[in-house]
Amino acid sequence: MNPKAYNPEWIFNQEVRRRARRWLKTNLLTEAQATSIVQAYPLDFYQPNFFIKVGLFLFTWFGCFMAGGLFLLMFGSGLADTRVVTFESVLLVDSLLMGAVTIVALDAFIRNSRLYHSGSDNALLYFALGSFLTALGLFYGHILGLPIFDDVLIGRGLFWLLLVPVVALLFAAVVRYADALVAAVCYGTALLVVATFALQFALGKVVLPFVLMLVSGAAYVVLQQLKLRPDYLYYRTCIRLTSALALVTGYLGGNYLVVREANAALNNLPASVQVAFAPLFYFFTAAIPVAYVVLGLRKHNRILLHVGLLTFAFSLYTVRHYRSVLPLEAALTLGGAALVVLAAVCLRYLRQPKHGLTAAPIQENDPLNLEALVTVQLNKPAAPAEPAFAFGGGHAGGGGATGNY
Repeated sequence: MNPKAYNPEWIFNQEVRRRARRWLKTNLLTEAQATSIVQAYPLDFYQPNFFIKVGLFLFTWFGCFMAGGLFLLMFGSGLADTRVVTFESVLLVDSLLMGAVTIVALDAFIRNSRLYHSGSDNALLYFALGSFLTALGLFYGHILGLPIFDDVLIGRGLFWLLLVPVVALLFAAVVRYADALVAAVCYGTALLVVATFALQFALGKVVLPFVLMLVSGAAYVVLQQLKLRPDYLYYRTCIRLTSALALVTGYLGGNYLVVREANAALNNLPASVQVAFAPLFYFFTAAIPVAYVVLGLRKHNRILLHVGLLTFAFSLYTVRHYRSVLPLEAALTLGGAALVVLAAVCLRYLRQPKHGLTAAPIQENDPLNLEALVTVQLNKPAAPAEPAFAFGGGHAGGGGATGNY
């Protein structure tokens, strides 16, 4: 069984055509060359525009709910009325069946209708995962006799064990369908597993910020290594979004405001108080955004740069939350004016490339080696012509024939 639901050739052809359009805009390709590339790499799948995609998503999502509810009313209500089984048991079986049927329908639609993140397939995937997770929650409730988010389970250190199958299910969905939203939820759930696992120890609350920072950093490093895989294009959106989330969670793990307020919430304090290692968290709050921005500029990494700017803004909010020196309106006005002036100065300074940076649009690092690809495609040698009838086969020499033809 192929682990990938979508044809990787679709994504490759889409990327080639996207790069060809960009190269055409920058006059690196002629119109004829771009047309040849478009013809050589057709898009053999259905991917509508944004508004149609939203409509298909809502329509499919509504249809799935209607089908699930109708199935439950037709078969579940009758069984529940007989009092042979409970309504929760009927709902559990109904959720499992609906999840399995939806997954089969999803694969059939992708294979036969050639859907690729077109709205309908996304809705079917989310509905199937929701059905499976509902069945898992009902199963936990039936076995344990408690809801999955009950404080008793968290207090006994069982909550993280219950989340492990959730992470496994979401990870399997990411591997097969490469959905960015599912990847983000999978990362968040995995981080929740780590946090709840750490909290069951005596020092868990103290070391939790450092654990989350280490796990986020390790996740970012692993995700950067995944870019070297040959199937990177298939998972590119998932890897980019999860990398940004890893940077954000790594920063929030060391942010002073988050640590102080989370400490108050975990210890049921009426108001937040000064935390241990406060100077260290001051340093993290100020240094991590600067490190992100510097690394983003040095490595030409937009994710690092954008996350660095956003975290820098949150660091300013952190300072203002505890040390306010100006009214909110004045602070926003002065901050916005300063950013506008800074952006204008940077655009003017980088109009011509300096220090490896420029304000002009540039080409991304090309994982496809598109230059070689286009060269090969446009200079492909013509197929040799079929040989015409050639005389031959006989042997003759000298003044007499040998008798062989």
